[in-house]
Amino acid sequence: MMPAARESLLDAAHTALARRPWSAVRMVDVAAAAGVSRQTLYNEFGSKDGLARALVRREADGYLAGVERALATHADPRDRLTATAEWMASAARDNALVRAMLTGCWSERLPAPTLAAVPSSSAVPAQRRADGPLPSPGDFVRIVRDRAVTVLRGTDTVKPGGAELARSCEYVVRLALSCVAAPPGEGGIAELVREALPGQLI
Repeated sequence: MMPAARESLLDAAHTALARRPWSAVRMVDVAAAAGVSRQTLYNEFGSKDGLARALVRREADGYLAGVERALATHADPRDRLTATAEWMASAARDNALVRAMLTGCWSERLPAPTLAAVPSSSAVPAQRRADGPLPSPGDFVRIVRDRAVTVLRGTDTVKPGGAELARSCEYVVRLALSCVAAPPGEGGIAELVREALPGQLI
């Protein structure tokens, strides 16, 4: 199956999930919306659980790609971290699956695949990856923190050593996650991040 067709099926599943609880999403409807047979859908994902894992994996990848873009947006380290925090909060606000992945709070409307790897007999490489371990909320904190440290370490204006820089980056990540649960008031995330970062970051 072409990757574009797999994406179309995942798009159809995502659209269906926006309209009804996952328990009410039917494979036949997802296949029809994507313009393929139900058998093609099963060949690609194996089962409805496989489709759920693939959907969650795709949303996780999209979220992390957004983190990469945010970290590359500015030259100033504070602006990079601010953009990253703002992306984290907006992605969680706009995407229920991302919010569930970041917080670990899966509503009854959503699929809730186990985070551990599941046995996979799929011949589809993308599905074998989806059947592997899915990131936990703690994994996301670590991944984003480590990526921020790597990017900022390559910036001439960053002064603190590795441990201090890692602490600052993790603090910003956790601050952004708190804004997912309790959105900030006037001034928003940018003001919170700038007040939280130590002066010696730049």
